[in-house]
Amino acid sequence: MAANEQLRELPAVDQVVSALSHLEQRFPRTLIVDEVRRVLQSTREEIRAGKHPNSYSIETRVEQNLARFETSSLRRVINATGVVLHTNLGRAPLARFEPLFGYSNLEYDLTRGTRGKRDVHAAELIERLAGAPGIAVNNNAAAIYLALNELAAGFEVVVSRGELIEIGDGFRIPDIMQRSGAVLREIGTTNRTRIEDYSEAINDRTRLLLRVHPSNFRMEGFTARPELRELVALGKERGIPVYEDLGSGCMVDLRPFGIDEPLVADSIRAGANLVSFSGDKLLGGPQAGILAGERALIARLRRNPMFRALRLDKLIYQALETTLRNLLLERWDQIPALRMISQSSGELRARAERVKGWLDGVQSTVVEGNSPIGGGSTPERLLPSWLIAVECADVVQAERRCRKSKPPVVARIEDGKLLFDLRTVFRWEEQELVRIIRESCAA
Repeated sequence: MAANEQLRELPAVDQVVSALSHLEQRFPRTLIVDEVRRVLQSTREEIRAGKHPNSYSIETRVEQNLARFETSSLRRVINATGVVLHTNLGRAPLARFEPLFGYSNLEYDLTRGTRGKRDVHAAELIERLAGAPGIAVNNNAAAIYLALNELAAGFEVVVSRGELIEIGDGFRIPDIMQRSGAVLREIGTTNRTRIEDYSEAINDRTRLLLRVHPSNFRMEGFTARPELRELVALGKERGIPVYEDLGSGCMVDLRPFGIDEPLVADSIRAGANLVSFSGDKLLGGPQAGILAGERALIARLRRNPMFRALRLDKLIYQALETTLRNLLLERWDQIPALRMISQSSGELRARAERVKGWLDGVQSTVVEGNSPIGGGSTPERLLPSWLIAVECADVVQAERRCRKSKPPVVARIEDGKLLFDLRTVFRWEEQELVRIIRESCAA
């Protein structure tokens, strides 16, 4: 059929709306009319482009499109990849907390009966954990921007070339520095920077010595960079603050589990004047950027007009406060990311064997493997694990069915098998996972 003939056969808007009158109990009429026009226009464009229009009728396409608005786009996902800080799945899984419905004392001092400040809900907890006063903004890139804008706008920040990193999704430290108004003063080489390089770069326009922890990459071989204590000593000698961006935000010593990341409190004790780090990586909380350090510097950051633009909302403050309180009270088991990291290989093997026993009709085996930490933290550090390997007639199709299930299950494909790592599956999700594996992978 010729394109012009196909176009002439398309129904009028009123005709389709009339055929969908039964939907007016679910959707506003104006929304139905708008969607009918959108689908008709899309169909016209398909015909003019020589494409075969969608085989579904116009009415069916409109109803399917409208049905999407009845369910939330943001959904719970079962993460069976074993990647603890999965960037695409929200990084650190949130601890359980009950959102406060209605009003709250977000910016109200209940004791004095006067206006308060929203950052008090996390400030004391940050100070107890980091050993210095702190504030929080909406992510670590915002924390870096705020620090550089307040402390070095129009002036120079000395930083090693080997630390000019990309922090994810195309965002790079030099770009953030430029937007902040700070002037980048690069020193050293990609692989080697010495304390003398910092010293020689300092001039009357220098306002910060910046050190960036390589939390999302590693350099090996012929490399060198000064210890933090050396940089602190130089900063004190020349009267210039030292600012360390720690990125991953490790508050708990994870070396017993094979993760050797610098602790925030250690950097503060070593003399760093200011540190920043993420809230949704090894801290185990929601997306946030936390700045901690000398009281006078934190006060300056808080007075910067951009602090208001970058501040957290009440739900994030509640999630962050919950995480920080659990850290302070050493309730490690109530912080999902830390609980997942701390699971032993033996514990995971026992869980995998148990769950495999429930997979009637599914060809599966328990195999040894590894769980990445992920989320731009501890690169190339893997945790030993045991996985459920499922053999399917069509592993790609089975993986797709898992993703489209309710709830969606995200797994890994390796060596022609579908792998499920229980390290990142909550125990209360195991029965759901078994049901979905059966439905998606049964022989």
